[in-house]
Amino acid sequence: MFSWYRHITTKERKTFWACFGGWSLDALEVQMFGLAIPALIAAFALSKGDAGLISGVTLVTSAIGGWLGGTLSDRYGRVRTLQWMILWFSFFTFLSAFVTGFHQLLVVKALQGFGIGGEWAAGAVLMAETIQSKYRGKVMGAVQSAWAFGWGGAVALFTLIYTFVPEELAWRVMFLVGLAPAVLVIYVRRNVEEPEGSARNRTQAAARPFLASLAGIFRPELLRVTLFGGILGLGAHGGYYAVMTWLPTFLKTERNLSVLSSGGYLAVIIFAFWLGCIVSGLLIDRIGRRKNIVLYALCCVVTVQCYLFIPLSNTQMLFLGFPLGFFAAGIPASLGSYFNELYPADVRGAGVGFCYNFGRVLSAVFPFLVGHMSGYMSLGSAIGIDAGIAYGVAVLAALALPETNGRKLTDNAAPDAPNGDATAQNA
Repeated sequence: MFSWYRHITTKERKTFWACFGGWSLDALEVQMFGLAIPALIAAFALSKGDAGLISGVTLVTSAIGGWLGGTLSDRYGRVRTLQWMILWFSFFTFLSAFVTGFHQLLVVKALQGFGIGGEWAAGAVLMAETIQSKYRGKVMGAVQSAWAFGWGGAVALFTLIYTFVPEELAWRVMFLVGLAPAVLVIYVRRNVEEPEGSARNRTQAAARPFLASLAGIFRPELLRVTLFGGILGLGAHGGYYAVMTWLPTFLKTERNLSVLSSGGYLAVIIFAFWLGCIVSGLLIDRIGRRKNIVLYALCCVVTVQCYLFIPLSNTQMLFLGFPLGFFAAGIPASLGSYFNELYPADVRGAGVGFCYNFGRVLSAVFPFLVGHMSGYMSLGSAIGIDAGIAYGVAVLAALALPETNGRKLTDNAAPDAPNGDATAQNA
């Protein structure tokens, strides 16, 4: 499963651990806020709507940050931008520990979002351009699996701090720990190099005004890729959020199941997410980018229908949580390598950051539709319909894009036609 690690170079290994660490810490920072929401509601007398607004605004700014951060990485280098973004989100997570009210928290979390989105974009392009093309899917899947480590780390940190620190102070201590990721910058500065050809690509990008660099992904030869890439991101994230936002409510209110509140269920989901990313990385190099996305999308739909319509006990639900987390991870784990291979080097960061994060913002429409539709049908039916639509959108978008398996990232050529043989054309 990890045999590729023995065959990659020292430079590739150092870059892998830098990106893996960055994405783990990304997840740690994001999940810490989710765990701290009950304490924040109590501390500042927030409504659930206030908490939702903070999460929504952070999502929007992370999307903008991904687009901006990717563009900055095109102009100033992947490694330098990665360092900037790690320092940015670490500082604003740390600053969250000192807020005294809702509006301060809203502003600080919004600013934190810019760094989180930008870090993902810069790290994804850095890793994709550094690793050998034959291992790209496996390595990008492994890097995406870092989210599970950050998620588990946040849960462990939450448990530890809330065990030994008074509840009214515990959330502040959690956010103080948010400065720790800044230490990763020392490792990046000492060990990680820019990909080959980066200086030439930066010169080309810097020759254009910044706004022109942002808009470069919409030039005629890339417009189709950007359109369907954004739609792919929309379907992938929309399906995930339609299920994960409403499934706990469905199981608790309509099925009277309590397993979702257990630590065992959470551990199953986190482990399954990690393994789903790893297996997706292996499959994407073997069967291709598009087939892998279609496979995982179909499996997600089947698994969700089982959750919604098969009578299950708490114990059965615990075991079924594994395939749910496993298949939910597969499409996001595919996007890092796929989006990188769709764009030429001078706008690759902007393209990757835009497509991935564009989908994250617009995917909020699917949880909204579930809530609206549940007013005149069962909640389970609403979840099933909307998840099916979202994953169907992802499948159609993937089929409208070219297969890129094996494509090298050393040139600045425009992408192939939808059915082009990327491997042959880049051999």
